[in-house]
Formats: sequence, structure tokens, C-alpha cells
Amino acid sequence: MAGNGKGTSPSEPSDGDDARDLYEELTDDLLYDPAIGRATMMGYPCVRLAGRFLASYDDKAGSLVVKLPRERVAELVDSGHGDPFAPAGKVFREWISIPTVDPDLWRTLLTEAVDFARKSLRDER
Repeated sequence: MAGNGKGTSPSEPSDGDDARDLYEELTDDLLYDPAIGRATMMGYPCVRLAGRFLASYDDKAGSLVVKLPRERVAELVDSGHGDPFAPAGKVFREWISIPTVDPDLWRTLLTEAVDFARKSLRDER
């Protein structure tokens, strides 16, 4: 991914284009799995695993939105790494918005989201 020359660190806000580019780059890396594909969710770009939403990009906030276990969401909110995902004021307890553009954190959370979606599929059987 090309930098913007601003020298932003993970703790500094970045412009939306950098965040969107990072989202696209990291989710492209997931597409090796034929069960994972792109879609839209509430008008936002997202990725799904076998039809299950697992991550999205909030263009307005410039943040990664991922679906994780409730306990993990609470941990990330409590540690200050994320915000509750609450479109139109309704909190989605298994979703978290990550406003800081941090490639390592985003990659880790996307991996966790894929694992969570796979576990949910196995639990249905």
C-alpha cells in the first residue's frame, strides 16, 4: 500500500482514503478462500464467509467494523481500541468499530472475525 507521505502512526487519525485502501488490501488477502467474498452490508462494503457477514468498512467514520464474540468486543472497547458499533443508535453487541488505522490490529481482528464466522458455521451442524 502506498503511503500518503504524512507519516501517520497507528495512534494518529488518518484520512479515509488510507483507511479504505488498507481495508481493501487486507480483505483482498482473505479472498484466497473461495468461501469468502465481497458484498455490501447497510450500504457499506463488506466481506462474508459462506454468507455470514464478518467485516465491513464504514466510509463515514473511516473505520474497520468486525464481528467478534461479545466478550472480545467488550475487551476491545474497555481497552480503548474500539467503539461499540451502533448504526442509528442500536448497539450490535457482536460488532465493533475500529477507528484507528493500524494495519497489524486490523489484520489480527480480520483473522479473528474469520475464525469466529467459521466457528459459528461449525456450531450450527
